[in-house]
Amino acid sequence: MIKRTIEISRAGTAGSVRGQYGVHLAVRDGQLLILYKTEPPKAIPAMPPNLAPGGSIPVEDLGIVMVDQREASYSHHALVSMAEAGAAVVLCGRNHLPEAMLLPISTSTDLASRLDSQINASKPTVKRLWQMVVRAKLRAQACTLPETAARQRLLALADRVRSGDPENLEGQGAVAYWPAHFASCPAVKPPFRRVAGRGMVVPDRSGPSPAASERDSVANDPESGQVTGAPPNNLLDYGYAAIRAMVARAVVSAGLLPAIGIQHRGRSNPFCLADDLMEPLRPMIDARVKYLCLRAASAQELVLDQDHKAELLKVLAEPVLFPSATRRGQWDQGPLMIATQRMVASFVRILESGVAGSAESMSFPILPHWLPTLSHLTQKSIHNASTLTDNGEEEDEGTP
Repeated sequence: MIKRTIEISRAGTAGSVRGQYGVHLAVRDGQLLILYKTEPPKAIPAMPPNLAPGGSIPVEDLGIVMVDQREASYSHHALVSMAEAGAAVVLCGRNHLPEAMLLPISTSTDLASRLDSQINASKPTVKRLWQMVVRAKLRAQACTLPETAARQRLLALADRVRSGDPENLEGQGAVAYWPAHFASCPAVKPPFRRVAGRGMVVPDRSGPSPAASERDSVANDPESGQVTGAPPNNLLDYGYAAIRAMVARAVVSAGLLPAIGIQHRGRSNPFCLADDLMEPLRPMIDARVKYLCLRAASAQELVLDQDHKAELLKVLAEPVLFPSATRRGQWDQGPLMIATQRMVASFVRILESGVAGSAESMSFPILPHWLPTLSHLTQKSIHNASTLTDNGEEEDEGTP
């Protein structure tokens, strides 16, 4: 079926008064309705009587706006203003998970050269970048666990990751990680199985999905009817979606195409690169979800309500550490959203330098209390991957 293209602009009929106040778009019975407005827009007073508490926010301060209210309405001017300010607008569907993102078009002055570097990145460079991502993710997962065998296994796996992760150590780590992560949470029935919600916009590479017969691991969302993972999978899905929007915003702002990833592939996935780069950030959401689980008396309390959403969104402003750009071997501290921009910028530097710039490393943020776990590693071994030869073979990197 050929999809239709609808263009909505000012009324073009000379002398016509219909549409002079604009139009309103609505959906009824599966039909898009374009309705003429019959009254001029009303000026908004300086202090509207119906202003929500804390509901006046400078547009320039916005990074991500997540809307999970079916009755919400928007003016065209509001959406354009948020896009001009560089904000990402995320629209949630019936299952309370994001269905769409409105991202600003990049204003990077290096757009053409950035896209050329991204599209023509060599296979050795791409494999090396994925090695960095997997190592950082495994070490971040280890940092969320207490001193257990699972923690030591994740650290050991991280040291073994080779260019491109041909042994899928990321997947092997997930097998050890998930049961251990929620083992101390009475509200979570052991062993926990990670199941991404069906229709979920975030492709989850964290581990194998259980069989449909494993009824303890899946549940039906009462509103959408979709099959979703049993709690706290619902909280993880929402948190990952927020992280994905944050990374996608940084990717677009850097002048990169979010659809061209280094590992994730999908003809229908416009955010493959965001899905790649968010992997080491997932454990930050995992840690916050575990905190919520420890506060809950039972799984019935692990609903995706407003309080839980607010708690998960706080992660985006969480103070984190990230390698300093000016002080070699030192750390800077700032909110995760800023650190994500640094991370994407380091990704761009490696893309532009290629294999010849193998001394470069990606700048992955970590939570401050993770530092003791990683203190026995030098910053180079935390963030650097192995050196690659011109033909893409991995050189012996020694013991980190």
